[in-house]
Amino acid sequence: MLEAIIIWLVIGGLAGWLASLVVRGTGSGVLINIVVGIVGAVIANLIFGAGINEAITAMTFVYSVIGAIILLVILNLIQRGRVR
Repeated sequence: MLEAIIIWLVIGGLAGWLASLVVRGTGSGVLINIVVGIVGAVIANLIFGAGINEAITAMTFVYSVIGAIILLVILNLIQRGRVR
């Protein structure tokens, strides 16, 4: 059980880091990357039907990154709305 949690934290951190590189061009910090990656996995689970409920495979990692990118794009759009 503890191993699975640690693996998801590492995978979430990597997915969040890759997503933040794609969207912003730089990482956002370890904790933010982990949270973004895990929330991205949840979003991917809702959209693609794959994510944190399945075993970790290359496709679930890719889906997590896509979900994290979607999350970061939405957050960027919300932040832009506040500035205007």
